Amino acid sequence: VQLQASGGGLVQPGESLRLSCAASGSISSINYMAWLRQAPGKQRELVATVTSDGSKNYADSVKGRFTISRDNAKNTVDLQMNSLKPEDTAVYYCNALINRRLEWGQGTLVTVSS
Repeated sequence: VQLQASGGGLVQPGESLRLSCAASGSISSINYMAWLRQAPGKQRELVATVTSDGSKNYADSVKGRFTISRDNAKNTVDLQMNSLKPEDTAVYYCNALINRRLEWGQGTLVTVSS
């Protein structure tokens, strides 16, 4: 089982970016899927989660700006990030509970700078 993240890049403050993460391999079940981030010199933090029934949770710092979405048929989870701020700069990771095992994707760098 693998998680492949994509979509990072350099954007200016106020712009948008969409991250995608796809799970592949022998998958019988995916419970929650999530996005986390780690900014330079800081601890990794949870950004957003979505469960198999569609329940979503967000960090206070991204509420109203970020939207997590999940496609159960495609085994993907996306993170739509709007109104980006310099403090959103971080390496973003997806993870998911797949076949009762926590799997991680590789990080994708998001840089918000003018």
